[in-house]
Amino acid sequence: MKAGQTALKTSTEHQRRYRERLREQGLVKKDVWIRPEYAAELAAIEKSMRGQARDPAAPAQAEAGWTIATIRHALGETSAVRDGLLTIEIIEGAEPSLHLVLHEYGDLSLFVAAVGGQIIVEAYLWPVAMVADPALFNLHVLRTQKLLPLSTIAVQAVAGVPGYIMFGALDAHSRLANLMFEIETLAENVLGATEAFAGYLLPMESAT
Repeated sequence: MKAGQTALKTSTEHQRRYRERLREQGLVKKDVWIRPEYAAELAAIEKSMRGQARDPAAPAQAEAGWTIATIRHALGETSAVRDGLLTIEIIEGAEPSLHLVLHEYGDLSLFVAAVGGQIIVEAYLWPVAMVADPALFNLHVLRTQKLLPLSTIAVQAVAGVPGYIMFGALDAHSRLANLMFEIETLAENVLGATEAFAGYLLPMESAT
């Protein structure tokens, strides 16, 4: 994650803006109880019921394996970009990456890297200092990790400050539809984790 070039917001801010946009679209929140193994399937069903269709005209996959350049080009051809739901910025460097802004998720920032035959998609959650009891929180995360489909929570230094991130990975030869699903699932999981773990977090002013 190239945080030094991008002003990061905590996931709580994105969650608030995300909920406001959903309400503006006339959507309502419904809680459901399912078995954990159906979480990814439910997420896909929820997407379809919001009226967001995937773009069948977009490239299916990169036969030689995705690179940051080809990912940027392919995402740029999707309806999400054309409709203004997704903004893409390339972050130059020895290992270039992409900064995605998902406007329908409260302008949530995701970062995409192509490393060692894998595509890594990650998001910043909050600084470690924002957690009231990190040891207790970490134990809870380990116990509930399987409830976050396709995503993992880790601690990583961001701009020199220890913080929690959430990430997912997929093969560099995956279809574009799978990459889009990974991006959308990670965004959903970031907002879901922010709500689920809110009781472990200090007010933002207390963490500064």
